[in-house]
Amino acid sequence: MASQDLALSPAAETSLPLTARLHTLVVTVDHKQLGLMYIGTALLFLVVSGGMAAVIRLQLAVPNNTLVSPQVFNRLFTMHGTAMVFLVGMPLIAGLMNYLVPLMIGARDMAFPRLNAFGYWMFLFGGLLLYLSYLAAPGLAGQGSAPDVGWFAYAPLTGRAFSRGHSTDYWILSLLVSSGGSIVSAINVITTIASLRCKGMTLMRMPLFVWMMLVVSGMIILALPPLSAAQIMLLLDRFLGARFFDTQAGGSAVLWQHFFWIFGHPEVYILMIPGFACASEIIPVFSRKPIFGYPAMVGATMMIGFISVGVWAHHMFAVGMTAVGNTFFAISTLLIAVPTGIKIFNWLGTMYGGQIRFELPMLFCLGFLFQFLLAGLTGVMLGVAPFDWQLTDSYFVVAHFHYVLVGSFLFTIFAAIYYWYPKASGRMLNTKLGLWHFWLFALGFHLTFDPQHLAGILGMPRRIYTYDAGRGWEIYNLISSIGVIFQAGGILCLVINLLWSLRHGEPAGDDPWDAWTLEWSTTSPPPAYNFETLPEVRSRRPLWDLKHPEDPDWKYE
Repeated sequence: MASQDLALSPAAETSLPLTARLHTLVVTVDHKQLGLMYIGTALLFLVVSGGMAAVIRLQLAVPNNTLVSPQVFNRLFTMHGTAMVFLVGMPLIAGLMNYLVPLMIGARDMAFPRLNAFGYWMFLFGGLLLYLSYLAAPGLAGQGSAPDVGWFAYAPLTGRAFSRGHSTDYWILSLLVSSGGSIVSAINVITTIASLRCKGMTLMRMPLFVWMMLVVSGMIILALPPLSAAQIMLLLDRFLGARFFDTQAGGSAVLWQHFFWIFGHPEVYILMIPGFACASEIIPVFSRKPIFGYPAMVGATMMIGFISVGVWAHHMFAVGMTAVGNTFFAISTLLIAVPTGIKIFNWLGTMYGGQIRFELPMLFCLGFLFQFLLAGLTGVMLGVAPFDWQLTDSYFVVAHFHYVLVGSFLFTIFAAIYYWYPKASGRMLNTKLGLWHFWLFALGFHLTFDPQHLAGILGMPRRIYTYDAGRGWEIYNLISSIGVIFQAGGILCLVINLLWSLRHGEPAGDDPWDAWTLEWSTTSPPPAYNFETLPEVRSRRPLWDLKHPEDPDWKYE
């Protein structure tokens, strides 16, 4: 508590010299500051890795292009994919969890504040270590630079015989470090939710956001250790003569894929469930209705968390598994669509008959609903083994994957930024810039990824450096590359909006959206101690009860 008592108010912090403010950030254990540091760092990595994606699309815009060399291209798509998953997606959800969970459950801070800070610095040092590979990985022999093995780093192609130099070692070590930070953060979130809920907040009165972050934290603890184990095995192969993945010495070429995708497919839901969490808080507020089917949403989230750990090998239909294995993973892949569909129907049920306000957070949620439906449909298509055999490792899979992580996850993150930015900063974001952001990014997203489905059906393989003319892919790649310009314009609008509104945005007040959860009951931004008096709740919408004592929710729950 001593560190909390010494914490400065936001106004006092801004009056400090720059070095003092930086020192405050370095030593802070305040969950709100750490949450914003997670999100700010992730957005910086988003800009960097998005720039890499732009270069990839420029290289593929026309046939036989030579903008970058094949070696540089491989490094670009490896660093882009790795950074987007581990340095953008994971810290964004960690930042949301850190900032919002204690506020939503009426707590002063996370259960382990110092462990919370340790998790952030592990993530940051892991990310910096990955990008340090550009300078340090060549080593004395001058071989390699940044990692060039894809974000999946399939062994045995990552063994010393095929991956010379130290670029793969930097990939392994950086992810081991950042994964450690993610695991300790997940432990912290689970402990906080289990032990620090305010009086009256039973499990079935928690906001859906908190429920979903609880499930995600459990999934992180289950999914990341297999990846770390595989990376340690690969290090042993590379440096100590182990033969886990060396087929000539009795190892298995498919073993790495099993270990990686035991992490890799739950990872998709580790990223998406926090997106569901944001939508589940935003859609009811802007529909002016309670969430439809709260118990069903909780149950569907738990089902997704359970089933997701049993679908990993649907990425591996084409590697020679048995018919029984293919059948099991096809069934489990189709089965996970059921709880996911329940969520979509619940969101639609919440909006049905509501007084919908088309504010910026709601616009991004509507875009998410449309795009996630399409992502789910293509995911079900790829879950059918004969269909997957035809389109595996094609650009159809690239389009599906980006529909999930850009069209769905990133849109909900944008919605969350517009929704909770007033709480974190005390200022409203500019609506006109926000509309430019939405329409430019939505248009650019569809221009980029819609044509990739068609290119994949026509046979364009993923991870391709260039292609000959006359294959029928030219127009789709050109349109796809043009779309990046619009996406970049949308991101630029967001960055300008975030920085400009911090100083010049309209004052937000404590509750600009007339919301219902506890974070809106304190000041904007919240004080170091969060609440003057720890709240007591009697329903799932405590602020509704406070604002409408004549018709409180607790009468009906």
